[in-house]
Amino acid sequence: MNFDDSRLTAIGLLTEVHAGLLGRFQPVLGAAGLSEIDFETIIRLARSPHQRLRMSDLAAQTGLSTSGVTRVVDRLERDGLVRREACASDRRASYAALTDDGRERLESVLPEHLRDIERCFTGLLGTDELEAFLGSLRKIRAVVRPCATAGATEAMQAPQRTSS
Repeated sequence: MNFDDSRLTAIGLLTEVHAGLLGRFQPVLGAAGLSEIDFETIIRLARSPHQRLRMSDLAAQTGLSTSGVTRVVDRLERDGLVRREACASDRRASYAALTDDGRERLESVLPEHLRDIERCFTGLLGTDELEAFLGSLRKIRAVVRPCATAGATEAMQAPQRTSS
């Protein structure tokens, strides 16, 4: 058995980098009262059409179970960062939508978070390296998390609501 196999090195480096980045990002997110999954949830909503997603698509994008995403959205709703909206065309479905307070929380944390990303991740790579790296990540994601963009480009039926 070859314990120096490059496949083991690749997954080991990816795991170490992921853990290291999360460790770097947590102080800024924590100071804003956000866990990693809270941030992932509201940034995905912010980057979606009309700043909302079907709960099932949000679960698929975050990799959470339906009950897991329900718990996260319940907590974010209690904090006023997200609200639920009924689906006009399917009574069984509902949306999670970013509120004005959620948008404001993101706007308050993003400048420092982006500086952290630049300092310890994207800023370490040249433009060509970053583009190649992003392409590689997308290729891998398509295999290991094919639902990671579920609902991201669907046309939304209801207009965007901005009140919280």
